[in-house]
Amino acid sequence: REHNCRIDAMALDVHFTTFKEFNPLYYLLNAIPAKVQKGFRNVFVHLTALDANEDYIAVGSNIGMLYLYCRRLNKMTKYNLEGKTDIIRVVKLLACFDDLVAVGTSSGRVVLFQLVSPLPGRNKQLRRFDVGIHKSNITALAWSTNGMKLFSGDDQGKVVYAAVDLDQGVCSPSVILEESSPIVQLDYTQKILLVSTCLRSVLVYTEQNIIKQVGTQPRKNAGRFGACFIPGLCKQTDVNLYASRPGLRLWKSDVQGVVQSTLLLKNVFASGVKPIELLPRASSATGSKGIGQPYERNLGLLECFLHDGWVLSWTKTSIYVMDAVNQALIGALEGLSGIVSVSCTEDEIFMLTDDRNIVRISSKPEGLMTTGVHSQRDSALAASSNELVQETVITTDSKEMQSENRASGTGHFEVQHPWSSEPEQSLNAKINAERYVWDETRERRYSESEPRSRSSSINSGISVFSHVTTPEQQVGALSSSMGLTKIPDSSERFRTINMEEFNQQLIVVPVKKKKKRKQASSASEGSLVKH
Repeated sequence: REHNCRIDAMALDVHFTTFKEFNPLYYLLNAIPAKVQKGFRNVFVHLTALDANEDYIAVGSNIGMLYLYCRRLNKMTKYNLEGKTDIIRVVKLLACFDDLVAVGTSSGRVVLFQLVSPLPGRNKQLRRFDVGIHKSNITALAWSTNGMKLFSGDDQGKVVYAAVDLDQGVCSPSVILEESSPIVQLDYTQKILLVSTCLRSVLVYTEQNIIKQVGTQPRKNAGRFGACFIPGLCKQTDVNLYASRPGLRLWKSDVQGVVQSTLLLKNVFASGVKPIELLPRASSATGSKGIGQPYERNLGLLECFLHDGWVLSWTKTSIYVMDAVNQALIGALEGLSGIVSVSCTEDEIFMLTDDRNIVRISSKPEGLMTTGVHSQRDSALAASSNELVQETVITTDSKEMQSENRASGTGHFEVQHPWSSEPEQSLNAKINAERYVWDETRERRYSESEPRSRSSSINSGISVFSHVTTPEQQVGALSSSMGLTKIPDSSERFRTINMEEFNQQLIVVPVKKKKKRKQASSASEGSLVKH
């Protein structure tokens, strides 16, 4: 009964889930320049690679520059590969203990960056590693979950495994496979590497050095057909995978390469295609040209997406979201002319086209993304940021207090706690109201329960609270200071005065100047007596 309920829920998702483009990514596209100056000439910037996760959007270019957009901070950062200017062909992000990004270029160069993180205990300095074995165009990259293994494939059929030791700062590459056709896609899980070429898909057991082919025979016609592991918490022996085949066929295979079932999707496509809605644009690659027109349909690279059994497939002209369990088509984009790269997160699809456009496709707007475990990272990041901001504010205020106390003639400043709640509510309300008018800036920085300095005031040059401790004296000091218009004459300095006037007289600057003049006059009189 529970199984039937789950199938019914999936069927409801198939019928009610609608994927579309909600908003153009102007904030991302405008942060990448359209052209740059190289020497005495201008070079147009073409976007050549794309990858995305919940934290970052990475975009490669033809000028050897990686543009990394932080989605949490709304900040764009540029990373230059340095050396010879190569076209970035592949970008692969990884979110683990440290955020990592790997880049593959047209000349066979593989570079990985260890990004800087503001969280405590994370990497605080940008680090870069080079993998120097490939000699041709990089076509695929894959990370292990912990970031200690990086796999790369090129268009000559060579697959390289790089052991990454971030603590020691060492990256040790080695060739683990050489095929006769270009590498199309790589996927890795539980010490097994899934390699898709233009002719076949193979499983590489990285520790036993065992290679097993998916299916019994290779394909007769070469093509960009990919394969991916089905995610799940299971043993290595229970791992399954999907592999695309010509003629709208999808294989489901076990970890030994034995095909368990073949899904024939021709009938699913024949019953009708539900188009993914895109925003209207001028004539470009993202504008669907051939929706409804007959042409050859094929599956391409594969990625498991959103729900169990859902598969995302894309070629240079189309994108399909399918339900492999119920054999249903969720959404499709067809008739496109220039898809360069496609990447997906938990519930988003990002598409890069050759007309320098990036499209986000999802079932919900960007602000309503499901974060999952990333909410914990956000809370930790917010907490650390608040601590840093609070520490900076407190340090700045302390310096201001010390400088004001030096100007007033005191050698130290006193930090007094808020007064007790013994007086009546009207008195507290009056004090709070006048305090808000006097020091609005500090009311924003500190809460009522925190200690604050009473040694000086920002809006007046007279110290009101430096020696006043009771609420009655504070109210009197406030009222007297607000109505203060002149300084008493020097003849009144020797009569009995109250605490408020005593505080006012302590900071009068002319008193010190008069004392200096008297000392100078007495010194001149002494010199005359000697003569």
